[in-house]
Amino acid sequence: MSDRPFTKETLDRYLKELAKEFRKQNGSKMTAEIILIGGASVLINYGFREMTYDMDAIINAASSMKDAISKVGDKYDLPHGWLNADFMKTPSYTSRISIYSEYYRTYSNIVTFRTVKGKYLVAMKLMAGRQYKYDLSDVVGVLWEQDKKGEPLTLDTIKQAATDLYDSYEALPDDSRKFIERVVEERQYEQLYKRIREEEKENKEILLEFQEEYPGVTNSDNVNEIIATIRKKQGR
Repeated sequence: MSDRPFTKETLDRYLKELAKEFRKQNGSKMTAEIILIGGASVLINYGFREMTYDMDAIINAASSMKDAISKVGDKYDLPHGWLNADFMKTPSYTSRISIYSEYYRTYSNIVTFRTVKGKYLVAMKLMAGRQYKYDLSDVVGVLWEQDKKGEPLTLDTIKQAATDLYDSYEALPDDSRKFIERVVEERQYEQLYKRIREEEKENKEILLEFQEEYPGVTNSDNVNEIIATIRKKQGR
């Protein structure tokens, strides 16, 4: 995670520079593929977010790609790991993502970039289900834009996407399933997006304060419960 936001414009610039650097190091015959997921995929495919702090990816390339990433980072004064594959260690990762990803661009004729969008992006965000990041607001944002385009995502299509990626809809966290079922039924996407986005910001503040007071207590299994308990005490 970077402490500097990426916009659609800067994202494309860095990807182009990365491909140039990789080609410079390896010549014109060694190809690579990078699948952009999370916030980067949202930026590329949708317009409801202007920036992202995440540049998570699945990187299928020679080990020299790490050096190319570092050199581009140094050139533009980006944080270490500005593009990384840490996502592959999370529950949202599955090797099937590559099957359902879609072509985005190829730079320098050797590095191909792909993204995840639509129902598969929603399923991945629901699997993460972090209430202190942009997972849930991103889900609503995708549903909102798909609806405006006349290509609405139904609950059945989302269930199928979860099955395609994770074997079953029931593999998603209980809270995420309840959330998506309620959201799709109500279809008040614009209003809900704004509310959820504000709640996520509040949740992040709550979590930072809690971690400062009780370091080392939170983990992926209890963080949502901690946030819910504190919100209830504070009457939010």
